[in-house]
Amino acid sequence: MNIVVLVSGSGTNLQAIIDAVRSGYINAHIALVVSDKGDAYAMERAKKDGIETLFMDPKIFKSKEDYDKAVVKYLRDKNVDMICLAGYMRVLSAYFVREYKGRIINIHPALLPSFKGVNGIKDALDYGVKVTGPTVHFVTEEVDSGPIIAQAVVEVKDDDTEDSLRERVHEEEHKIYPKAIKEFVEGKLEIKGRRVFRRHEHENKD
Repeated sequence: MNIVVLVSGSGTNLQAIIDAVRSGYINAHIALVVSDKGDAYAMERAKKDGIETLFMDPKIFKSKEDYDKAVVKYLRDKNVDMICLAGYMRVLSAYFVREYKGRIINIHPALLPSFKGVNGIKDALDYGVKVTGPTVHFVTEEVDSGPIIAQAVVEVKDDDTEDSLRERVHEEEHKIYPKAIKEFVEGKLEIKGRRVFRRHEHENKD
């Protein structure tokens, strides 16, 4: 199975995916890492592991859809089975989501449906919640609203700062994201309405 990872930043979740693939935990091939930022450290992580990278500059496209069409055109040559968003800061266009419906997953640093958007950790902390944590979900046309695959709970401490909370949320991300990818690769995830179910082993053999 060919996986493409979309990134924008430092790439800690990308590294967790790379490590899981390299160890054999995820039986798949990372065919490409795409970034909308030329200086994203995630790209260095990919290159270090011999993974092909692609920087696509949003500034040269008129619209979000034009950008996504250019990316999709490139992906078609890669026989992509699955797309993982790992700190990708662009909202995917409806065109992109429809093109790979049911095959795009994302990791969000808050317990959806609460605290959607780019400031999930800060918003949870500011709100005063006692627990937060990451969510892995399928991507739909509505931002941070797709069926939930997995969540992990992180206790918010009284003395937490945004940085200290982010560190603990990231620790959980690096556990649940590779696991969710593994389940997808092994055909264990089934979407029914808003819910994601695990297929049992015997069902896979039928």
